[in-house]
Amino acid sequence: MPSKNSRSSNRHIVATNSASVPGDASSSTNNLTEQVGDSKRELAWQVASNLLVSFKYAWAGLRYGFGTQRNFRIHVVIGIFAISLGIFLRLTPVEISLIGITIGLVLAMELINTAIESVVDLTVKQTYHELAKIAKDCAAGAVLVSALAAILVAGSLLLPPLFALIGQSNLFSIFK
Repeated sequence: MPSKNSRSSNRHIVATNSASVPGDASSSTNNLTEQVGDSKRELAWQVASNLLVSFKYAWAGLRYGFGTQRNFRIHVVIGIFAISLGIFLRLTPVEISLIGITIGLVLAMELINTAIESVVDLTVKQTYHELAKIAKDCAAGAVLVSALAAILVAGSLLLPPLFALIGQSNLFSIFK
């Protein structure tokens, strides 16, 4: 039976050697340990020792998602715009909360998609496998479904007051 030290160092080697995938936005960093904060997380398979450590790892995941995933950043910008527009249009707190919840779900789906893609890439390495394609396509499809639902919710809440505001203004009086 290998010693505790040899197991943890082997896990570290596996984690750092499998981190980059050619063509992936995350391939700019060849070491996963750099992405998750100060510790190397050699014992990443263990449960976090306390709540603060759990939040640290969660924050590292958010930083990784924002730093490496273009679509995550796009969704963040669109979400900030939608909530700002809702505040400007004086939507009720419940309506703004609904928009915020749907944005949160889209961002959560993006992070889950990133996690699934990373695990699939780690598993199949650089070879093609039909099941890997299915897993990645389904994860991306889940993001698409949540994004379409967010557009439906935000559109139904933002467009009526926006059109009312545009109709009341003299913005389009030059076209009459």
